[in-house]
Amino acid sequence: MTDRTNDAGTISPIRVLLADDENLIRDAVASLLDLEDDITVIGQAASGTEAVAAARKLSADVAVLDLQMPGLDGIEAAQQILAEVPRCACVIVTSHGRPGYLKKALEAGVRGFLPKTVSAKVLADVLRQVVAGGRYVDPELAAEAISAGASPLTAREADVLELAADGAPVEEIASRASLSPGTVRNYLSAAATKLGAANRHEAARTARARGWI
Repeated sequence: MTDRTNDAGTISPIRVLLADDENLIRDAVASLLDLEDDITVIGQAASGTEAVAAARKLSADVAVLDLQMPGLDGIEAAQQILAEVPRCACVIVTSHGRPGYLKKALEAGVRGFLPKTVSAKVLADVLRQVVAGGRYVDPELAAEAISAGASPLTAREADVLELAADGAPVEEIASRASLSPGTVRNYLSAAATKLGAANRHEAARTARARGWI
């Protein structure tokens, strides 16, 4: 929990850092949050990398991070922010509320996870809640995560399948993953079998749709 009491003994506004690669959305959210008497947006970033740099410079109470951003995604940015600026709580907002992402976010220490479809009032209330030491997960996303279950893939299978998701050939995947082509084929075959897929391309689509890669 962040101590926001200032030298005069009053409570300071919640200081928010916003990160989203879509300028229009970021500016709109900033304008809406600034309408709240107890919330002030002190910085904005257009990428995960910029968000981490801004978190180092600013004394934000909470960073609101888009999940899909260039450079570092929201979860990766949250991991770095929490490692370097542990007093800054992190909240993920996303239009890709897949179960696997929620699990990864919570494991990274994110304190809030909600869709971009929520109202400004809900977002403001979530910021108050996480800064006070609480957590918030959108109920629908939580229900989807429970029904989807845990990923059946091992970490290596998920890594290789993610590299295969964009159609890279086995030799390229092997080079990027520092594995032999034969080992890559074995991982891809195991992943496809576990996901009931006919081939690696179908397996990658299934895993990505469920947020497992």
